[in-house]
Amino acid sequence: MFRYRKWGMSRVQELTRLDLDADTQALLEAYGFDRELFERLRGQMLAGELSAAANRVRGAIEPPAEGDVRPLPAPGSPARRELHDRGMAALAAGEVGCVVLAGGMATRFGGVVKAEVEALPGRSFLSLKLADIRAVARRAGRPIPVYLMSSFATHDALLGLCAAEQSAEAPIEVFSQFVSLRVAPDGALFREADGRPSPYAPGHGDLSFALRGSGALSRFRERGGRLLATSNVDNLGATLDPGVIGQHLQAQVQASVEVGRRTPGELGGIPLRVAGKLQIVEDFRLPEGFDFARVPQFNTNTFVFDAPALDRDFALNWFLVRKRVDGREAIQFERLVGQVAAFLSCSCIEIARSGDDGRFQPVKDPDELERRRPDIERILRARGVI
Repeated sequence: MFRYRKWGMSRVQELTRLDLDADTQALLEAYGFDRELFERLRGQMLAGELSAAANRVRGAIEPPAEGDVRPLPAPGSPARRELHDRGMAALAAGEVGCVVLAGGMATRFGGVVKAEVEALPGRSFLSLKLADIRAVARRAGRPIPVYLMSSFATHDALLGLCAAEQSAEAPIEVFSQFVSLRVAPDGALFREADGRPSPYAPGHGDLSFALRGSGALSRFRERGGRLLATSNVDNLGATLDPGVIGQHLQAQVQASVEVGRRTPGELGGIPLRVAGKLQIVEDFRLPEGFDFARVPQFNTNTFVFDAPALDRDFALNWFLVRKRVDGREAIQFERLVGQVAAFLSCSCIEIARSGDDGRFQPVKDPDELERRRPDIERILRARGVI
């Protein structure tokens, strides 16, 4: 498990034996590198224990049962108003916080941290996320704390952005996910063109571990926090909707997962029952030949979590991921936050992807941003964010 800690001289000496330069050693120390875990995963890779076959889920696989996936009621309907009122009560009681996932490697927008990219004219992704949360806080009459998960590649930029965006309505705390080192297919450290080791952020599965390790989760709970609405910084459709909070509370589960209808050929995590337990299973973990038509929904990586339920370690799988870096194959070990649902009671909320009530407009690169801007603007105007 990665964890925050101070290292003594013996730890620094161990890193030196990996032939690391001083800057890399300082980076690993600052962002919670776990040498023991790194060596274990590297050994499992070399032994063939981390592989496509090892990724496959075990146990009987079935589509979600009746009631596992419930649509979010239409805006203006009596059912939606009831859920909205229930969610607003939790917000007004100071029980809700927001987690915004803004880590990663800052590579898809030319090295610019995505949170600061101009999503709409004059407005960055992060500023629009925060504007939405502040507007809800004003309606609730209570501050809504924001926990922004960074990475070593985005942390300093996010600190600068947040200094300008801080407000009493939505106070921001930045906490970082962890760091690891890429390896070559033969298990040696992968080195970049300048000869230095190649660090990376090991996936949003770091979320619960980093929240706990940084102390952010305990601080949230100490102030009376119970629920954490969690979304990616690049999905501006995933606003803080009291109706979603209300539906989570109505379901009486520890985790609610927003799912949307999959378009032909679209892959990703999907809701399934594995050995009777509802969870999110990534497409690469399914048996060969799995019929995706059996489950029309997929995971949008937007959640509501009960904060107490996150305050524990989870035995998340580590997955071997192959990347092209400097034209060469590099290997990373990553884990995914959606797998947390396998360890908690959960339900799925089926949402609209687009339209005034749309909640899934992810942006991975500049071309996708250009395509999605009209839908993003429509959604945010309909909700009074802009």
